[in-house]
Formats: sequence, C-alpha cells, structure tokens
Amino acid sequence: MTVATSALYLADLMSRMTGLGRRAFNAEALLKEALAGAPATTLGGEFGPSQFMEGLVILLSALESEANLSLFGRVAVRYDTLRCLRNLIRLSREETRDPTIMATPIRRPLIVTGLPRSGTTFLHRLLDCDPRTRSPSVWQTMAPYPPEQGPDRRIEKTERDLRAFARFAPGFRDVHPLTARMPQECTEITAQVFQSLRYDTTYRIPTYLAWQDAEGHNLAYRFHKRFLQHLQHQSGDDPDAVQWVLKCPDHVFALDAIRMVYPDARIVFVHRDPLKVLPSVAKLTEILRQPFTSEQDKPEIGAQVTDTNGGVLGAGGTICHIHYRDLTADPLGAINRLYQHFDMDLGTDAAAAMTVEMNRAKRGGYGRNVYRFNDHGLDARGERSFFATYMKRFGVAEEIPV
Repeated sequence: MTVATSALYLADLMSRMTGLGRRAFNAEALLKEALAGAPATTLGGEFGPSQFMEGLVILLSALESEANLSLFGRVAVRYDTLRCLRNLIRLSREETRDPTIMATPIRRPLIVTGLPRSGTTFLHRLLDCDPRTRSPSVWQTMAPYPPEQGPDRRIEKTERDLRAFARFAPGFRDVHPLTARMPQECTEITAQVFQSLRYDTTYRIPTYLAWQDAEGHNLAYRFHKRFLQHLQHQSGDDPDAVQWVLKCPDHVFALDAIRMVYPDARIVFVHRDPLKVLPSVAKLTEILRQPFTSEQDKPEIGAQVTDTNGGVLGAGGTICHIHYRDLTADPLGAINRLYQHFDMDLGTDAAAAMTVEMNRAKRGGYGRNVYRFNDHGLDARGERSFFATYMKRFGVAEEIPV
C-alpha cells in the first residue's frame, strides 16, 4: 500500500464502523442540488430529466447495492454525478442562448474502435496530430464550457484531478497514461446522460449493465453528437474543414446507434489477439476499481472481461480493418492505408506531426504492465477457443501460443 491508499483504507474502515458518509444516494436530491435553486425547466430540451433520469436512478441503485463502494467511492459517485448534471444544465443554457448550436453539422466523423488494449489509443493519438483533425480532449469532456464567472482553469484542474487519481490507484499511469490535453474516449461523453459502459468498467454494477444492454445506445449517441456540436460551435472552425476523430473500444457494441446518428461515419476497427488483450483489460479494470471499492472479486472481473469483449464476434459492415501488428510495425504505413480507404489525403505536415508524437515518449508513455491469466481466473485454452471464430474471420495472428 502507498500512503494515499493506506489513508483511503483507514477512512473507509472508520466510515463502516461509524456509519458516517454512508447516506444512500438519491437521484432527485442530487438533481435539485445541481440546479442550485434554478427551476427544473432550466434543464429542458431533448436531454432533460425525462430522458436521463431512468438511467441515473438505475445506476445509483446498482452502485448502492452491488458495487461495495468504499468511502472514497461514495464521495466520487456524488462528485461525478453532480459534475455530469451541471454539465447538462450548462449545455441546456447555452442552447437557450444560441439555438444555432443544435444545427452545427458534424460531418464524416472518423470513429476508431476494436478490442481494448489493442492499439486504439495509440492510433487515436496519432490521428489527432493531423492539423485537419479534432478530438475531444480530456479536459473538454470533463467541463465543456468555462465557468460563467472567474478565470478558465479547466486544464489545470483536470491535471490536478488526474494526478490525485493516480496516487489513489497505483499502477494506473503505467497501464493508461493520461493528461488533460490528450484525446479522450467517448464513454466520458455518454456518461453525462448516465448511459455509458465507463460506469461498468469503474464499478461492479451488473444490474446497470443488464439495463444498458436492454436499453440500447440511441440516446447516448444522440447526446454524443450534441456534445460535439457544442465543441464545434465554440471552436469557430468551418465544419467542412474539420475531421472529428473519435475513439472507444465500446463503440463496437453500438454500431447500429452510431450509424443512425452519424450515417456518414467512417469506422476503423483495430484487431489484436484476444489473449494479449484480456488479461491486460482485467488488470486495468482491477486498477480502476481499486479506490472505489472495499473488495474485488478478481475471477469475476476476468469472466466479465471475456463476456463483454465477446461482442467483437458480431463486428462487420463497411469498416476499415487494421491489425495491431501492422500498426505497430509501420504506423505511418497503416495510417496511410486508412486514409486511402476513406479517400483522405495524409499530408506531409500530418505525417511529420505523427512522427514527432511517435518519438516523443518511449512505449507511448506506458510503463511495465505485469499480468497473468490466472490472476483473474482466465484460461488461455478456453479463451483461444472462445475467440477462434473472431480470429479466423478477421485473420488475426496469434501472439501467444497455447
């Protein structure tokens, strides 16, 4: 244990002994607090309470009954929920002030997906180097608008929050190096209407995951587009001159919703041997959950990771397919083929910027990640058999012999 994690453990122990800090979550009370005396009509339009409240109630109920939250986890849930609600309120206010935001076009977004830990983050960061592309940055997804009063310190605040989380989750920066200015995954956007698989990664909440699977992803991606419209509107860039580059492994579970909201989307799927992916994802999930829970069931995490990522078996359609080995062996070559697939031009300025990014940090900033199959109850032979159809269908090379 580090000093920070020891402090969290002692605080949680005292909380459980005394009952302090264990007040049950209440969605209506949190919404009232976020409104801060403003009328409920302040949060109107397509993404008002009638749309997101069901998801929030189910999420909070699952967190209360299934996640075995630590004191830090309870504080974090409350903080995160209020942040998302306040962001929704601010977006609604800005739309009232300027309704043209809702007409801002988002054209031909380039959407990267694939198994987690398969090089999607590496590809996303390189694509973001092209001067003609835009990606939502970590700080923008945390707070899409500056405060209405006072200086704009969103970037600095996001950096502080990331440093604090890294202290409470030892190993996080080794497996997922992140700074405020880096491009962020889209689950952070859809989390703001409480329909995101980000929650299921961070907490053990099977009831919420089942609801999300049954509910689908249409609302989440309609809001996703609206969020980008706000960022696009603030930038002042010509929509025809901007290529949005978006990334999240979870997009693979929502391809129908993506195509409904973005019929002209350009989808990229990165493939890798699942046996190199699954134990790494299980380890990342364990690290992410560590500060928020008092107890973890590692074999259960392993089973969840396998079950969740089995969704790649249904991937298909008009998608540009890239293999991890090709991407890491010749990144610019792989990106050039991607651009050609979508009739895009990889300019010399973009290639130069991507080369600088590749040389900027050894191993892309990742540290040493130690994981073993049996740490999370994974069986290599069983996983090889389970994903055999996927590997054969997409010609994925084995990286681990079994």
